[in-house]
Amino acid sequence: MVTHTETEQDWAATRAWVEGTLPDGERIEDAAPLQGGWTSRMRRLELAGGAAGPRSLVLRSFVRPFYLRHAEGLLTREAAILRLLVGTDVPGASFVAVDPTAEHCDHPSLLMSLLPGTVRVDDGGHGPRAELMARQLLGIHRLRVSAADRPRAYQAWTSADQVAPPEQTGRPGLWRRAADAIRREPPEYRACFLHRDFHPGNVLFEGAGEALRVSGVVDWVETSWGPADLDVAHCSTSLALLHGVPAGMGFADRYTAAGGTLAEDPADHLYWRLLDALAFAPDAEKVAVPWRALGRTDLTPRVMADRLERYLDALFERYA
Repeated sequence: MVTHTETEQDWAATRAWVEGTLPDGERIEDAAPLQGGWTSRMRRLELAGGAAGPRSLVLRSFVRPFYLRHAEGLLTREAAILRLLVGTDVPGASFVAVDPTAEHCDHPSLLMSLLPGTVRVDDGGHGPRAELMARQLLGIHRLRVSAADRPRAYQAWTSADQVAPPEQTGRPGLWRRAADAIRREPPEYRACFLHRDFHPGNVLFEGAGEALRVSGVVDWVETSWGPADLDVAHCSTSLALLHGVPAGMGFADRYTAAGGTLAEDPADHLYWRLLDALAFAPDAEKVAVPWRALGRTDLTPRVMADRLERYLDALFERYA
């Protein structure tokens, strides 16, 4: 059965495609939505009838117009990365099947294994989680891949001319200063393997206290080749929005303490931090939507906008 509001007809072709990939005798027993994302529709599929007994898979389908237009590249990339991660220390899902152009499915879809653990976005214990995330991100950056397997070069998600300050800001000068700081050629950097969308919503945890661990890293559609600073910047912005500015400002220190290397010139590091943060302008409302679905109802539009602006100010205070 389907345990949410969509009907069987909404994914009848996709369901048939999934069952066509399964071993003889195995079937979908149940399907339920997975929360925590907003770019795609995620389902947990419970399978039965197989020789190995019951098991679970995850089905990712792009349904929003923007992502439908880019689905072929995004899903093909993620499928390739999942295959690449096999045998590494990075806890990624196992690839099962992909239909990136919806040749057989209702929507472009990717089928993969279910990773253990949960997304944790509560304020309690966010420090130890950030510590583990910094170490995990360093492990991703240290992945060695051949030239043939190297992902595409990173793409900037904003530019100085695209920056739109919030309408209600009382500090337009801060936003102009931030936009001007990225109005330059990108700094030189030593490239490495990037997740490119590494943040608390894409990291799964198991355990508590001394037993706390990262059990999975998901959402590899934006995987790129570029500066470690950019991945650190994206996670830092997310932490600042989710847990407050100090959490965002401390993540780079956690990363370097774990053994990571960032730009030596503070102005260069500031460029990467601002390049990411400004992509959330004029507000950070969209990232709060899945977080609120996970219980963070305190993350109102005003809170998010205020945290983003104060984060920009803190970046200048430290790195300018």
